[in-house]
Amino acid sequence: MSIAASLPIARAQRNLAPLCIAAASFLLLLVSGDSLLHDPDTLWQIKVGQWILDHRTVPWTDLYSLTRQGEVWLSTSWLSQVLFAIADAWGGWTGPVVLTAAAIALAMALLLAFLQRHLDLPYALVFCLLAMTLAAPHLLARPHVLALPVMVAWSGALMAAADRGRAPSFLLLPLMALWANLHGGFVLGLALTGAIGLEALWRAARTRRLALAMQWAAFGLGALAASCCTPYGIDTLLGAARILSLGKSFSVIAEWRPADFSTFSPFAGALLGLLGLALMRGLTLSPPRVLLILGTTWMALTHVRSIETFGVLVPLVLAQPLSGWIRPASEAPRGSRMAPGAPAALAAMAIVLATASATATFAAHHTFEFSTAQTPVAAVDVLAERKAARIFNSYGFGGYLIVRDIRPFVDGRSELYGEKFLMDYFAAEDGRDVSGLLRMLDENRIDATLLTVDSPAAQILDHIKGWKRLYADKIAVVHVRDDQDAAPSK
Repeated sequence: MSIAASLPIARAQRNLAPLCIAAASFLLLLVSGDSLLHDPDTLWQIKVGQWILDHRTVPWTDLYSLTRQGEVWLSTSWLSQVLFAIADAWGGWTGPVVLTAAAIALAMALLLAFLQRHLDLPYALVFCLLAMTLAAPHLLARPHVLALPVMVAWSGALMAAADRGRAPSFLLLPLMALWANLHGGFVLGLALTGAIGLEALWRAARTRRLALAMQWAAFGLGALAASCCTPYGIDTLLGAARILSLGKSFSVIAEWRPADFSTFSPFAGALLGLLGLALMRGLTLSPPRVLLILGTTWMALTHVRSIETFGVLVPLVLAQPLSGWIRPASEAPRGSRMAPGAPAALAAMAIVLATASATATFAAHHTFEFSTAQTPVAAVDVLAERKAARIFNSYGFGGYLIVRDIRPFVDGRSELYGEKFLMDYFAAEDGRDVSGLLRMLDENRIDATLLTVDSPAAQILDHIKGWKRLYADKIAVVHVRDDQDAAPSK
């Protein structure tokens, strides 16, 4: 009778660990909030969001660049941009920091909740810590971070359905619509639908495979339709395809470069740990799960920005197989389980209120600042004073020029500029094509340059007839044509 009476209580118990890790992650990111403001793309993302709010529509053509003005450009992250713009209007840089930290915290909470379906809390926490560590270099106030909890929820729900040998619920489709409006990475979700569906078919009995395949196919078509529920409709898919068609230019953009193993990194440690796990204990996975891990690993090896995807997907794929491989912990360590009903609700409320109070207190006494390395304020002031209108700039300065209402030669919207333009630009800016640099300056009637202090192009222009260095500081160097009136150099 005692056991029977305890069963409803056990079922009613709720684990507060996801809420705790969300609060801890949020507060940690809040304290180190300036680290989230190190990407120049954040600047133009907010600018585009403000434009969307002002005009009550989304852009279909480029509004900002010097070299691509009027050409087709779809803002596939329009909803994230609007959210960042609202957050910025609400609290300055505090707004984007809080918004970004909240999205990351929610993603970690969801990941832990999915992992706890199969793993005891200590093991689930290790995987969450690994995911956070791998994602850390790419945790920035940008749209892909706002889409991170959606990616975790979508991937976790699909894996849960596959673990049960079922098709996912159509109630998940609004998640895909949300993802498609937040960030162009939704195409990964579409690909995962097919890949994880294979795992469900592998686990199913032969007699059920045809019916299950039809259910997954119907869900996949529904996901494809949901991804088009954006202001751009089916053009959303075309916008995402343009990003994936940049070819060789991926190799010259930092976040799209292949992983570097010349020094030890958390990603290298994760790969070695995964290999050691397979070699020491002979963990056996189904072929579809092996393909999922191999595909995710290949993505991370090819582009460093995919390492965070590796950190999220690999634990989700391994959780169910590991549940029978790792000796289950006794019920005692699951001491984070709270009593059902009012005590659990009060504990959850206390955590939320304490986090909110700490956030308000810290934000009231701390001013978040954007990375000065990406904001050449003084150099742009000099250019504005001279009324320079056609500026050749370093890639990382494009976002700040857009904020200052100056049209950049190039900025972080790589899909707008295309593979050939980017390859030619980086060859010129890196000093690998001096004739190409001079040709770009002449053909585009450039009257000034704004380059980083270590830019090879800046050093070259110091020795090119017809150009002179006008201004330099620790962030940027300004060159102008010799036939312009000189201004005092600092």
